Order: sequence, then C-alpha cells, then structure tokens
Amino acid sequence: MKTFLVLAFLALGSASAQAAEPETAAARTIVLVRHGHYAADPSIDEKIGPGLSPIGVAQARLAGGRLAGWLAPFDARYVSPMQRARDTAASIGVAAPLPAWEVVDDLAECTPATRRKEVMNKTTPEERASCEAALERVFAKHFVPARGAPRSDLFVCHGNVIRYLITRALGVDSKAWLEMSVGHASITRIRVEADGRFKVLSIGDVGHLPPNLATGATGDGDRSLAVPELPLR
Repeated sequence: MKTFLVLAFLALGSASAQAAEPETAAARTIVLVRHGHYAADPSIDEKIGPGLSPIGVAQARLAGGRLAGWLAPFDARYVSPMQRARDTAASIGVAAPLPAWEVVDDLAECTPATRRKEVMNKTTPEERASCEAALERVFAKHFVPARGAPRSDLFVCHGNVIRYLITRALGVDSKAWLEMSVGHASITRIRVEADGRFKVLSIGDVGHLPPNLATGATGDGDRSLAVPELPLR
C-alpha cells in the first residue's frame, strides 16, 4: 500500500510539472482588412460613422470570398466598433461565417501623429496621444507569437489603423504611416514568427477586386454601380 501511494504521488508530481510547463511559441499570421467604400455623412455621430455604400458591400463580399478560399481557417476575428467596419465584417461573414466577431474599441479609426503638418493641424495633441495609446494596446496584445500552435487572426478596421500597425511591424518611424495608401477592402498580411520577428507579407492587396471597383487608395477615381445606358441603334 505504501509503495502504491509513493508511485501515485510521483505520478501526480510529474503531471503537475508538465502542466506547469509553458506552451511553446508558434507563428501568428495577422490579416488586416480595410472596410469597404462608404459615403460620408456629417449628420451621423462620428464615433459610429456611416455604413457601407453599395460599392462597399460589393467590395467586402469579394474580400470575403477570397478569405473563405484560404486553406487555413481563422482562429479569431476582430472588428472596429464603427459602422462601416461592422458592415464590412458582416459582408465578409456571408462567405466565411465562423468564428464569431469580437468588437474591439481600440480598432476605431483615429489619426496618430504624422509628418504632414496639414494633417497635424486638424487634430489636438491629446487626440493623437489617445489614438496612439489605443493602437499600441492592439499591437502589444495581438502582434505577438502564438502559443502552442500556429494561428491566424483576422482584423477588419481602418486605413489609419492598418498603416500605423504596419510601421510598427516594420520597426520604422510610426510617423511615416501616411506615406502609404491602402484601398477599400484591401488585404494586408503580417506574420509574427515564433521568435518574435516580423515579416510583412503584403500591403493593401486588392487582387480580388476588378479595377472598376477599386476605391480608397491614391489614384483611385470615383466609381458607380449604375448600369450605363445602351447606345441608340
């Protein structure tokens, strides 16, 4: 009986030691999708903002179709609280409904410090500091290696947010974020290696959109879904 108790105690101690061992680090792939096209509406609370336009819905559906075709499913999905981002997430979810979306307030659109004086003049130091604090919280929490096994996380948010996070992954001056341009419903991919190194795999990819639906990036023109009139015979 005494021998049995000793063996049981040793087995329990071994199991406890194994449970206490930290999970090994693994790679994390972060996919950042900018919301689709929307029409500005000053009558709507700017903290929520307007929803998607018909073109924006079409863009988001096409982005969702592309994401649904990827071999590895997403382990988590996060979305900004603003309406255009939530509409984009809902449209993406038609093609890829799982897992459920988690609303993250820190993903809301804001304007961090930039090199452009004309942009800086439109915000206060307090607004810029609050913006950067929120984005730094996102970076500190999510832009880290996975634990136990590789994973992929999807974020639907905003152009300023995505560009700032890209500069942080690149390890460059964050004030350079405005020197990039990412279109509506574009896809940016960043890989965090198990050892913490970053690899920016793509920025503002719109390969899933036909040229007549590309909006939101420098050089993109106005678009319409209106059917053109047929020429008279």
